[in-house]
Amino acid sequence: MGRSRRHGGGEQRGAGGGGVAAAAAFAALLLGCVVMALVGGAAAQDPGLPSDYKTLSGAAPLVIAKGGFSGVFPDSSQGAYSFAKDASVPGTAMWCDVQLTKDGVGVCLRDINMNNCTTVGQAYPARKRTYVIDGVHKTGWFVSDFTIAELRSAVYLTQAIWSRTERFDDIYPIVSVTDFQYLVKSFPVWLNVQHPIFYKQHGLDMSSYILSIRKLVSMDYISSPELGFLKNISAIVGRKTKLVYSFLDKNLLDHSINQTYGSLSRNLTFIKSVASGIMVPKDYIWPVTNDNYLLPSTSIVTDAHKAGLEIYASDFANDRIIPYNYSYDPLAEYLNFISDGGFSVDGVLSDYPITASEAIGCFAELNSSKTDHGKPLVISHNGDSGDYPDCTDLAYNSAIDDGADVIDCPVQVTSDGVLMCMSSINLLDTTNVQKTPFATPPSVVPEIQSTPGIFTFNVTWANINSSALKPKISSPVSDYYLVRNPRYANQGKFLKLSDFLAIVMDSDLSGAMIIIENAAYIAKSLEIDIVDSVTTALSAAGFDNQTAKEVLIQSKDSAVLVKLKQQKTKYKLVYTLPLSIGDASNSSLKDIKKFAHAVVVDRISVFTLSYDFIIRQNRLVQDLQSAGLAVYAQVFRNEFVAHPLDFFGDATVEINYYVQSFNLSGIITDFPKTVRRYKKNTCTVLGNDMPDYMLPVEAGGLVQLLRSFQTQPPSVAPMPALNSSSVEEPPLPPAAPRNVPDVGPTAHPSDAHQTATAGTGMLLVMVSAVLLI
Repeated sequence: MGRSRRHGGGEQRGAGGGGVAAAAAFAALLLGCVVMALVGGAAAQDPGLPSDYKTLSGAAPLVIAKGGFSGVFPDSSQGAYSFAKDASVPGTAMWCDVQLTKDGVGVCLRDINMNNCTTVGQAYPARKRTYVIDGVHKTGWFVSDFTIAELRSAVYLTQAIWSRTERFDDIYPIVSVTDFQYLVKSFPVWLNVQHPIFYKQHGLDMSSYILSIRKLVSMDYISSPELGFLKNISAIVGRKTKLVYSFLDKNLLDHSINQTYGSLSRNLTFIKSVASGIMVPKDYIWPVTNDNYLLPSTSIVTDAHKAGLEIYASDFANDRIIPYNYSYDPLAEYLNFISDGGFSVDGVLSDYPITASEAIGCFAELNSSKTDHGKPLVISHNGDSGDYPDCTDLAYNSAIDDGADVIDCPVQVTSDGVLMCMSSINLLDTTNVQKTPFATPPSVVPEIQSTPGIFTFNVTWANINSSALKPKISSPVSDYYLVRNPRYANQGKFLKLSDFLAIVMDSDLSGAMIIIENAAYIAKSLEIDIVDSVTTALSAAGFDNQTAKEVLIQSKDSAVLVKLKQQKTKYKLVYTLPLSIGDASNSSLKDIKKFAHAVVVDRISVFTLSYDFIIRQNRLVQDLQSAGLAVYAQVFRNEFVAHPLDFFGDATVEINYYVQSFNLSGIITDFPKTVRRYKKNTCTVLGNDMPDYMLPVEAGGLVQLLRSFQTQPPSVAPMPALNSSSVEEPPLPPAAPRNVPDVGPTAHPSDAHQTATAGTGMLLVMVSAVLLI
């Protein structure tokens, strides 16, 4: 991500603006009143972690909270440490990057250069300096140039990663190392010392400082990228303190011993003579290609364990770009380091310790792999569209392999009457049609959309199935420059409805979701009764003569479902609610009950949001369920920008909230594997023994905390309620067949809104033949 803020509209406040509010409000925070609400309320007993990991000791990997919960709060702030304690597995180590002030006081700050993590530039604009650090010229405001009194009087912490929220900026003062010990209390302390040589050059001795605080701070772990420093303090610290050597980029030099980190990684026995463990960036273990895919793992974990060294992996964060192999799922990445890769690191350093805790405590040993078709159903959204182009054979087969209970087919029709699965009726959305020889000029069809398009009924099935037309993977968050699986962006083949139904019948699925849209236009302008055509296809595929597979027919057009209800269909009818509604009137609920068994709600309709913070939970789901309607929620995605900030960029935290807070009948997702894995976790079945980090978050908890500092995002009006006028529709128009000459399979109809052409006139005649095939 670039350095532009993810959330527009917020402004940095002046230095010290939040200091008055911080003193009073943070007292409540330390008592845990607000923090515990964020992670679900009352504490639960920790059931203990699995003990058969392939770590050096065999114990569960250590979670290390980098600067506390620094993915949300400013790194090394009081808020970050307090929240990390309550949102992480017990025994999580609290990480402090130790810096020294001009008068020799140790403070916790993520960087010796305070420019990007504090308000120092506003407080002391004239004290900018340039120094050489590890051979590199750096300009900014450096800790060693300020006394502790100067920092405490005017400087506040800010979020260092600019794509994260700035709402907690300028609230928290800088924390001294001794105060840090008080904040984290009984949690293990991890002190990371970045630049001992630089401090020595400026008259400050980090070794002497460590010696001075050894009776005040527990110092369970001390790490440094300077092996010489670790060697110097090895005689100072007690045996209970673990010394960990931190590797940087392989081409960089450890100036304390004048060797590159790459060369040292091949001489672990030498490191063992000084340290008990090593910490390495993730790509030391799982290298990554230039196009962001994983290479085979290296042997460094095994080599470290053979040398008697523990090995910790760094750089974990939910809002980083991770290799495409993980499908934007941060929990999947952790699992590759602790269980799925055939080895286990001894600990992980994370900005989001809640996700690391989930991975280690609840997902490393999943329940039985047998697919469970119980609630909530895992329903694909255009197949596994998070990894492959929508509605292609690759997407559907992957969805089945990943454990979907139900796969979906949005039904479209071609100019020669073939029913097919495609996520959009507009080929410009899902294919490269504009680059093919059979592309027609784009046209506007007001009944479908207000912008020009090339529609499925403008081309034949032979065109769709040709090698010239390629699918195009969806990119719903491309505004943030996040793209999906580029190597497969144009791979796969589209399917006829009949082929899709055959896949459902032959697979271990509980059923199929058939989506019908634009039925009135298709009946009126193309002279096809798509409702009858779909039910005929279902019957021909054998769905009328079996009970093992459930068929759900979904539509946002109530007229479609009313017609099916009048036909006394045995299929389950599912009404798609309009977007951006927060409630439903009693009359609208009664109307929906007349023609539907269930509803699909947009997952964001469940909340009212402001600047991606949850302001309040709406009553929509409760009202629908009270009316006796089953509820399916859509569309769940893995990308961190797709979630409200309250879910910490973690799809599993979001899924966990919906599943535990609502009795959902199904979850509709671009990534079926993520939801299937959630259903197999080992923690949510523990009842009162479920660990804190798997309790559902409190909706609106972050805003509640921000209100105590008067920095909450602007309030917004309640979302509108659904009423009867939005539900009721006129009946579908009849689709009377027309007798026209057969113009052949390669004939092209004219623009979609012109109905009196030979190409469109033959559609109903052709569809019967296709269904028979």
